[in-house]
Amino acid sequence: MSEFNNVTITREANVYFDGNVTSRTVTFADGVTKTLGIMMPGEYTFGTVKAELMEIMAGELTYCLDGTDEWISIKGGESFNVPADSSFDIKVTQLADYCCSYLD
Repeated sequence: MSEFNNVTITREANVYFDGNVTSRTVTFADGVTKTLGIMMPGEYTFGTVKAELMEIMAGELTYCLDGTDEWISIKGGESFNVPADSSFDIKVTQLADYCCSYLD
């Protein structure tokens, strides 16, 4: 899906890691939220409460899920799932445009 219709977008940005990762929250009529953002090249660790689907729209990175030692390469057009109540590490090698969907 390349566009979202009938949504509310929070104007204030979510800013992490000294501005190297930013996103905006998109809320759908049914209350579901997603974030759309950009990650600059660098290394980051994110914590999760809900399960997430991370879709990489453009760019390149590797990720490692909590409890594993396996680094997986991913690029624009690919995605990965993150379990609830966990964390994951990311090494962004090329500016990454992403969409994070929060799953139940």
